[in-house]
Amino acid sequence: MSETAADIAAMSFEDALRALEDVVRKLESGEVPLDDSITLYERGEALRKHCQARLDAAQARIEKIVAGPDGQAAAVQPFDAEPGR
Repeated sequence: MSETAADIAAMSFEDALRALEDVVRKLESGEVPLDDSITLYERGEALRKHCQARLDAAQARIEKIVAGPDGQAAAVQPFDAEPGR
């Protein structure tokens, strides 16, 4: 529970999702004291935001796939590339 925002930001999507699932399990157990529950909830919210940001970035990259004349993917353009590059 001592992970900082920087620690969470460095996590892969999969690691953050596993950590979030662990937080949910602990909270759902009902065996965590109130103060710890609040801390866990805050950590869970930070993990959720991190996972959502990673998903949004993946979605943006997918949307940049360039289709050829036959409708098949012909190229991939990074979502942060300038248009026309």
